[in-house]
Amino acid sequence: MLRSGRCCSAAERAMIVLGLTGSIGMGKSTVSAMFRAAGVPVFDADAEVHRLQGAGSTLVQHIEAAFPGTTGPGGVDRAQLGRRVLGDAAALMQLERLIHPAVEEARRDFLRRHRARPLVVLDVPLLFEKGGWRHVDAIAVVSAPAWVQRRRVLRRPGMSAGRLRHILGHQMPDREKRRRADFIIPTAVPPFETRAAVRHLIACLRARGVRYCRTCAR
Repeated sequence: MLRSGRCCSAAERAMIVLGLTGSIGMGKSTVSAMFRAAGVPVFDADAEVHRLQGAGSTLVQHIEAAFPGTTGPGGVDRAQLGRRVLGDAAALMQLERLIHPAVEEARRDFLRRHRARPLVVLDVPLLFEKGGWRHVDAIAVVSAPAWVQRRRVLRRPGMSAGRLRHILGHQMPDREKRRRADFIIPTAVPPFETRAAVRHLIACLRARGVRYCRTCAR
């Protein structure tokens, strides 16, 4: 059932690594919290980036050296740093070269700490875009109709239609993510239905490994 290029199968490793992803406004954070509530360890790549950019992190010093004036006593000024790299592909690439190795090391440490668990989740927004799909056994995509996504995102403080278009321009289209997914978790439904889908998927993966049942598969 695994697509070619994935790291390994459940037969080769007791732990199943499930990649969780989805475009902005699709409800990935909500679904991630549902996995945690069900007792599944979750590595949140965005949260790790926030931690690494906080006060006291050695990464902050490197970011300040590369982008002077973007940090302070509390760590990285994310708004200021965002303005520095917005629309500048070279600057964004420079920033990613600083951040990605640190996040990767945190991911490896997470997997080491939870290697005895039957299932873990890697919550990575750009799982497809940055090649993270190669390091998981299966992929779950959180999805909702475009009009629901737009309504959710535009309710966020400081968000505009133009900024949303810019963000979506750097993300793989939802239809392509859905096509490449092993599982699709809907969020444009009552929360109890999304929660039920998450719990069913967890139970199925724990019982069957990556030879999941047809009810789980998209």
